[in-house]
Amino acid sequence: MRLKRKFQKTHLTRPRKGGAAKRRRQSDQKKRLVALGMNEDHVQKMSPREVLTLLKYPLKIKSENE
Repeated sequence: MRLKRKFQKTHLTRPRKGGAAKRRRQSDQKKRLVALGMNEDHVQKMSPREVLTLLKYPLKIKSENE
């Protein structure tokens, strides 16, 4: 009985995201909030989760700042 190809494949794990890439993403997200009109000092004090929740709905940010 022959082993089929799907049983001969090695199991690969996905590479984890690196720390430098994570910091780059977070800084880009903060720059986006500043570009939308938020105060830069206020954005720097925010947690990464807060930044993400604000970026989900950018129209609300623009309407609040106007």
